[in-house]
Amino acid sequence: MQQKGLIMLAALALAACGSADKALPPQSAAVQGERLTVVRAEIAQLKPLAAEIATRDQAEALVRIPGTLVELTVREGDEVRKGQLIGRVVDTRIAYETNALAAQVRAASAQADQARADLARAQYLYGKGVVAKARLDQAQAAARTADAQVKAAQAQMSASAESSRQGAILAPATGRILRADIPQGSVVAPGMSVATVTSGPPVLRIDVPQSLAKQLRVGTRFMIRDQAGLPDAAGTVTQLYPAASGGRVRAEAEMPQLATDLIGRRVSVLLDVGSRPGIVVPRRFVSTRYGVDYVDVAGKDGVTSMVVQTAPTGDPATVEILSGVVAGDVLVAGKAAR
Repeated sequence: MQQKGLIMLAALALAACGSADKALPPQSAAVQGERLTVVRAEIAQLKPLAAEIATRDQAEALVRIPGTLVELTVREGDEVRKGQLIGRVVDTRIAYETNALAAQVRAASAQADQARADLARAQYLYGKGVVAKARLDQAQAAARTADAQVKAAQAQMSASAESSRQGAILAPATGRILRADIPQGSVVAPGMSVATVTSGPPVLRIDVPQSLAKQLRVGTRFMIRDQAGLPDAAGTVTQLYPAASGGRVRAEAEMPQLATDLIGRRVSVLLDVGSRPGIVVPRRFVSTRYGVDYVDVAGKDGVTSMVVQTAPTGDPATVEILSGVVAGDVLVAGKAAR
């Protein structure tokens, strides 16, 4: 009997505990931290493209006469002024021609002296009545012809000497030498470039696929995203070229913060080509653990960590959420208390 009483007391105690548990209300988790309600909004649609750092103008220092490049006084990176002598081309054939023409000038001058002496003699004899008027006219014509021959020979000699002076190569603009790779002693031809001079402000040249040409206009925003040490920067398109080459349209943007120490450098840009609906939240609401992005979503039963897929936006302080949350979800920033 005593043993049965103990069993009954134990059963009553267990029943009492079960009823007490059922009577307790559920405890909800306390959520702390900054909250944000997810909404869909229009966000900028950014297109990754390639761009090149250049300058507004690039001038070529060209050879004007054929010959041998005997002097080139500049190298890549040198600063030059417009009109500065940077090289010289010599054609020995021109020197020989100039000497030959100088001899012709001397011969023509001697003939002119003889013609003027004959004219003076004819004038004296005509005054004495010894020769006829026709002889005087003939002497005057011979003197004028000799003078004309002297002037013609002098003009040819001047032209030849000027051709020799055309061998001087002058800087076409004020700026920095970008290329000067023709060695001294090379044989050059007229129109050959021996140096390239960059001048003007630095610009960013963007190659845009022609399929996006209609969405491109002056004032379109873009962001530089370079991984080779160039700081992130923003700018706007300032010029569009009305032609397509190789399926691409060229656009230019002036950015004073660009450095011209490496002309021709390729960088990556994000070009704003319109807008689309999406979800953008401040980056502080997203945490990364082991390479996976998470957000804390507040619910009835507390805070739940949800895996999300993110993408960069034009603003480094925000991030776009592609999947994992929907409009109306409440995000919690920082560590929430559970």
